[in-house]
Amino acid sequence: MTTLFALCDCNNFYASCERVFDPSLNGKPVVVLSNNDGCVIARSNEAKALGIPMGEPYFKIRNLVENGNIAAYSSNYALYGDLSDRVMQTLSLFTPNMEVYSIDECFLDLGDFYDIDLTKYAWEIKRTVQQWTGIPVSLGVAPTKALSKVANRLAKKSSKANGVLVLTDPYHIQKALEATKIEDVWGIGRQYARFLNKRNITTALDFSKLSEHWVKQHMTIVGVRLLKELRGESCLELDEVAPPKKNICTSRSFGKKINTFDELLEATASYAAKCAKKLRQQKSCANLITVFIHTNRFSESDRQYYNSKTVALPVATNSDIELIHYASIALKEIYREGYWYKKSGVIVSEIV
Repeated sequence: MTTLFALCDCNNFYASCERVFDPSLNGKPVVVLSNNDGCVIARSNEAKALGIPMGEPYFKIRNLVENGNIAAYSSNYALYGDLSDRVMQTLSLFTPNMEVYSIDECFLDLGDFYDIDLTKYAWEIKRTVQQWTGIPVSLGVAPTKALSKVANRLAKKSSKANGVLVLTDPYHIQKALEATKIEDVWGIGRQYARFLNKRNITTALDFSKLSEHWVKQHMTIVGVRLLKELRGESCLELDEVAPPKKNICTSRSFGKKINTFDELLEATASYAAKCAKKLRQQKSCANLITVFIHTNRFSESDRQYYNSKTVALPVATNSDIELIHYASIALKEIYREGYWYKKSGVIVSEIV
């Protein structure tokens, strides 16, 4: 049973990844766009300060990009995945057990480290990750997963914490819960947040004072677990084996624009092979394969084109040969001559 958790969260992860390979972006507003460059899916702090919301359609900020006020990048999930792996490998040096919660978040088991200076140790983790990978992170340390989430969020928001916050003292835990809005609590969705706010339960501290019977009646046993977690009783253990991914995407923006089918096929085939490798690593197969291609949406001089094609595989597979074969079939259907292409990608889904 884990008695102390640290949640390590990469700051503005996709934007930070782009900065690793272009340090001139440090201190400048950076946004990363969705697969088809339709909307903003990641923002640097500087972009947030400009008031750009998550999910903002690209056309609304096009002028800022073209005037050089914001740097915008197409999403590059292969790059982000590689850097995520480096971050997780670095974190594994600091704990006997860990749970990779998402591409940019990881729970660490620090249950054996109560007798050391936890703040100093957390700062050592933070500095090492940034030094070895270039990715800035924040850490929240607390007796439960839910409380470590609270600590992590405050570590990011508080200039005093500056990215590291340890919550083990009951008084400090109470103050942290008081400073956390109910809608910002891990596991409280929009509907529950509205439900609770209507009943003047507006902070995590308010929620932690509710009776178990009331919470179970209105929020099921899941709500009761959250209640106990916020009170310092650990109910959620580390899940050390990551669940298989429901879909896998491999894509990349090209270093230069290309316009021939053979060049596109070469890139797309390599992505299909990488998807096959990832499927084999998690001992699974895919029933569907999707190929997408698009031109550079940031170039006004280029004719614009975007298309995708999904193919149902006759038998679920993780074979390089099979996935490359059907990826080429899909690419042939969507390829059009006369365009300069900037990016292609492969997604495998309906994984079994």
